[in-house]
Amino acid sequence: MIPILILAAGQSSRMNGTDKLLQMAHGKPLLRHVALQALGVCDDVYVALPTKADARLAVLDGLPITPQITPEAAEGMSGTMRSVVAKLPPCPAFMLLLSDLPDITTADMQRIMDARDNHPDYLIWRGGTRAGKPGHPIVFDASLRPAFAKLSGDGGGETLVNPLRDKTHVTILGDRARRDLDTPGDWAAWRSVQQ
Repeated sequence: MIPILILAAGQSSRMNGTDKLLQMAHGKPLLRHVALQALGVCDDVYVALPTKADARLAVLDGLPITPQITPEAAEGMSGTMRSVVAKLPPCPAFMLLLSDLPDITTADMQRIMDARDNHPDYLIWRGGTRAGKPGHPIVFDASLRPAFAKLSGDGGGETLVNPLRDKTHVTILGDRARRDLDTPGDWAAWRSVQQ
């Protein structure tokens, strides 16, 4: 079983005081929507959360997910990933999924999982855009877990991923792979095309 780890410990600092993960997307709070999409792929889903996460936990209520409260999230994305990857159970690989991608689907995640099976000579399998920009979700081979322990700063996993471009298989998912909603303007633009 390849677990899915949803990164939902950010502060929504660009949302002018509101939490982007609680905004409605496809009829549900965004975080719940993303978790449901992940549960459509496997039943081993973890959600990284900040220390003050009552509202986010509430929108996940009733879902068979495992919350991971992550004090290291205060350091940024690298702190979150360093902490939660270390807590995953033994597994051959794991998927990292950003929590603010409203249009990533269960089918998209399954395609990345399938890419690992179909292209076993790689170490990283990820979504990307038609223009060739790398995106999400990302599956990492378990052999890369020790590298996560060395992550620091808010750069996320790019310091780990960039040197392994020749060992990365990209599956084209279109703009869904990079369409994150970080600001009120992002949300307004996204909602305008959902009507």
